[in-house]
Amino acid sequence: MLDPERIAGIADELVAAERDRTIVPLLTARNPGMTVEDAYAVQSLWAERGVAAGRRLVGRKIGLTSKVMQVATGITEPDYGVIFDDMVIESGASVDFDRFSNVRIEVELAFVLAKPLSGPDATIFDVLDATAYVVPALEILNSHIEMQGRTIVDTISDNAAMGAMVIGGNPVKPDAVDLRWVSALLYRNQRIEESGVAAAVLGHPAMGVAWLANKLAQHGQSLGEGEIILAGSFTRPMWVERGDTVHADYAQLGAITCRFE
Repeated sequence: MLDPERIAGIADELVAAERDRTIVPLLTARNPGMTVEDAYAVQSLWAERGVAAGRRLVGRKIGLTSKVMQVATGITEPDYGVIFDDMVIESGASVDFDRFSNVRIEVELAFVLAKPLSGPDATIFDVLDATAYVVPALEILNSHIEMQGRTIVDTISDNAAMGAMVIGGNPVKPDAVDLRWVSALLYRNQRIEESGVAAAVLGHPAMGVAWLANKLAQHGQSLGEGEIILAGSFTRPMWVERGDTVHADYAQLGAITCRFE
């Protein structure tokens, strides 16, 4: 376990990395013995710095919930991060490529809560009951820590690599479609790069939200009414470059498009 002073120092380093759009060396290599709990303590302090600077918490993201993502990262446990108001982008937007580092895209579903949800015993049924609607969303990954050799401790500290989300398509009530079978085709510059089905997220995308509610309960936190929850990717992360147009087709749930400038 790291001492509070070291945790604060890492949080400040990551605040500066986001501000300056820089990459920092692996935290785990420089802080032997750093634990998952240390990483969440860093993330929490980083988020507090954001709130103090005027950012508003509007939701959470869940990462590494699907086998394809766990294989892609070598990490076998889900994680979570926070979503601030300035991270939510509407479909059709032009996205500032330079705002992010190690820019990748993931295909997800977002759950918008109609009422609070808390653990430690939240089930898929509690999630569906608490959900106002589900809507397509792309996550823009933003990694401020060098990629080679990253562990879950590095990723969690870096707000679980959450950069922004692009939201769009057709919002649906959670009982209007079989959420397991929501599928998407992910295009970069008119060419399909990835495809996937939402059941890849722990068997049902709502399971990720239940996991999150129960994990937050361990830290004395819960999910509030109106929060947006990114439930986890059901495709591998797709690298994007400046000038790329990204389009995700979710069939009956509509589509999302954005361009990186």
